[in-house]
Parts: sequence; C-alpha cells; structure tokens
Amino acid sequence: MRIYLVVMDETEEAKQALRFASMRAMKTGGSVHILALVPQQTFNAFGGVQATIEQEARERAEVMANNAAGNIFGEMGKMPVIAVRPGSPADVIAKYLEEHGSIAALVLGTAKESGKDPLVAHFAARAASLPCPLYLVPGNLSREQLDELA
Repeated sequence: MRIYLVVMDETEEAKQALRFASMRAMKTGGSVHILALVPQQTFNAFGGVQATIEQEARERAEVMANNAAGNIFGEMGKMPVIAVRPGSPADVIAKYLEEHGSIAALVLGTAKESGKDPLVAHFAARAASLPCPLYLVPGNLSREQLDELA
C-alpha cells in the first residue's frame, strides 16, 4: 500500500498538498500520514511559562491535524494516520521518514509566491538522498486542477 506523507501546518500550501495526497491515495488504494509540527520556541521563559507555551503549541498542532484528518475522512472514508512532533521541521521530517520506511512519497506544497518555502528548498536540495520521491504541489492550482492531476 502506498503511503503519502504530508507535513501539515496552517498554510494554504499545506492544505493543497494534503488535498493532492488524499486524492492520490484514494485513486491508488493508499493512505495518508499527516505530520503536524510543533514549532520550536525561540526563547526560554520561566519553567512553568515555557511548559504552558509548548503545551499550547502542541494542542494547536493536534487540533489542526485532527481537523485536516476529519476532512479527509469525510471525502475518502478512510482516516489518515496523525503524528504530532516537536522540533526542527527538517529534522522531524527526516526522522519520521526513517522510522516509517514504507512511505511512498513526501508531499509538500509550494507557496504561490517564490522564495517562501524553506522546507521545499531544504528537501528539494536533498531529493537524491531521500528514501522516497518528493512530490511538490504548486500552490497556484485550483481544486479542480489538483483533483485532475492526482
């Protein structure tokens, strides 16, 4: 079974990538894994405050991933696997790919404006060493175009 890994955040490009991956999975009999990233905090507050900030970030990521999963379930009838992980985005994704050797493709969406995709740039530069293909979904495609391509 083909597994498509989508990195989920609150951006439109992530939603585009998720749409493409879910349609592709539906057409190929595959499934989707959603990896929601918990942003690293760039400052250190007092212990209790820091823990609260990190917990709130984790909860936001979980809610976002569960909402996205519910949308997929509504369309595909199949619930995606959800993982919520803290850390540096590139490191978390690389580790997830390493842990899940059966992933068929890493699916990332590109922004409508160039130069706004640090993850895309990072993984495109390392595509030859990835354990699976990298799919880049253009951010300027309509829903109909996405569905047609999938």
